[in-house]
Amino acid sequence: MAAGAPSPPAPLCVAEERSGHCAVVDGSCLYVWGGYVSIEENEVYLPNDELWIYDIDSGLWSMHLMEGDLPPSMSGSCGACINGQLYLFGGFDDKGYSNRLYYVNLRTRNGAYLWKKLSDFNGQPPTPRDKLACWVYKDRLIYFGGYGCRKHNELSDCFDVHDAFWEGQIYWGWHNDVHVFDTSLQTWYQPTIKHGDPPQPRAAHSCAVLGNKGYVFGGRVLQTRMNDLHSLNLDTWAWSGKICTNGEKPGERSWHTLTPIADDKLFLFGGLSSDNVPLSDGWIYSVSPNEWQQLAYLPKSRPRLWHTACLGKEGEVMVFGGSKDDLHLLDTGHCSDLLIFQTQPYSLLRLCLDCIAKNAVLLENQISWLPSKLLEQAMDKITYWAAVSHRQEKKAEAEGQEQSNFA
Repeated sequence: MAAGAPSPPAPLCVAEERSGHCAVVDGSCLYVWGGYVSIEENEVYLPNDELWIYDIDSGLWSMHLMEGDLPPSMSGSCGACINGQLYLFGGFDDKGYSNRLYYVNLRTRNGAYLWKKLSDFNGQPPTPRDKLACWVYKDRLIYFGGYGCRKHNELSDCFDVHDAFWEGQIYWGWHNDVHVFDTSLQTWYQPTIKHGDPPQPRAAHSCAVLGNKGYVFGGRVLQTRMNDLHSLNLDTWAWSGKICTNGEKPGERSWHTLTPIADDKLFLFGGLSSDNVPLSDGWIYSVSPNEWQQLAYLPKSRPRLWHTACLGKEGEVMVFGGSKDDLHLLDTGHCSDLLIFQTQPYSLLRLCLDCIAKNAVLLENQISWLPSKLLEQAMDKITYWAAVSHRQEKKAEAEGQEQSNFA
C-alpha cells in the first residue's frame, strides 16, 4: 500500500440504524447485534444472523453472517462479553418475552461466528423479560430488573404488576430481582441479599461495575422515571440503599447508558426524560467525592435514547445507534451514527498518529520512513480519518439533497 492517504473503499458500509440493540467491545473491535427499526409505522426486528463489527483502529464497519442456534430477532436483549464470548439474554420479539441465554465466540480463528443456545445448565433462569441490565464480575453475569411476564404462582415482592391477563393468570410488570449466571460452572442461581434496601422494580435502567460494586441508575416503573443511584456489593450481596449524592445530579430518565471510564468514575449519557424529551446531556459520577459533574462540551443537537455505550481502548466512550425521538410518540428517529466521547486525554502516541494521518497528503514522502510497526499504525489512522471524511461528505450530500427537495 502506498504511504499516501488511501481512498476509502467503495462501498463504505455502516451498520444499519437501530434501537434496542446489543453492543460490546472486545479487543480493538465493537460488536453490534439485533435491535429494531420502524418502517411505515411498523416495528421491524433486524436480522438475527448479522453481526456488525466496527474496527476501532481503522474506523471501518464490516458485516458478518452468523450461523448455529440463532437467537430470534429481538430488541431489549441484554448483551455482555466475558473472555471473548458474547452472551445474550432475554429480549422481546413478535412471540413475546424471552428468558433464553445464547453465546457466541467473538475470537473465532476461521471467521465463522456460531451462536449456541445454552440449554445444558444447572439452576433456574430468571422469568422472561426485556430492558434489563447486567453487571459482569468474576466470570459471572449478574442480571437486575427488567420488564416482563410472570405466572400467578411466580408473583413475589420483587415484581410490580402493570397489567394482567386473568384468564391465563399471566401478569406483566417490572422486576428488581437479582439473578446470577456463573459461566465457569454453567449455573443459574439467585443470591441471598443479606443487607440493605433494594431499588424499587424498574426497566430501561442502566448498570455498571466499579471494583466489586454494581451500580444502577434511573429507569422506569409504571409512569415514573427515576434518577436514583444504588450500588450492590457483588461479594457480600448487600445493597447500599439510595445513595444521597452531593450537589447537582442528573434528572429522571430511562433508556440511558452508564459506562465505567476509570476505577472510580461512571459516564452517564442521554435517555428519555420524565417529560418525554430525548436527552443529550452527559454526566460523570465520581465515587470519592460522591458527586455528579455535568459535562458542558457535549452537543445538544445529538440526543440519544435506547442506544448502547461501550468503553474503547483509550478511555473513549462509543455511543452507537438509538433514537433521537420519543419512541412512544414518534418512532422514526433511529440512528446509525457512532458518537465518540473522549473522557480523558489521549496518549501522546495516539495524538502523534492522528496528526500524521490528518496531514497524510503533506507527509506523503516521509510516512514511509516510519519503523514498520509505527507505519502499520499510521496506515490504520490514515484509513480511519479517510473514512470519517468520506462519511461527512456523504452526510453533507444527503442533507443538501434533502433541503433541495423541500425548496
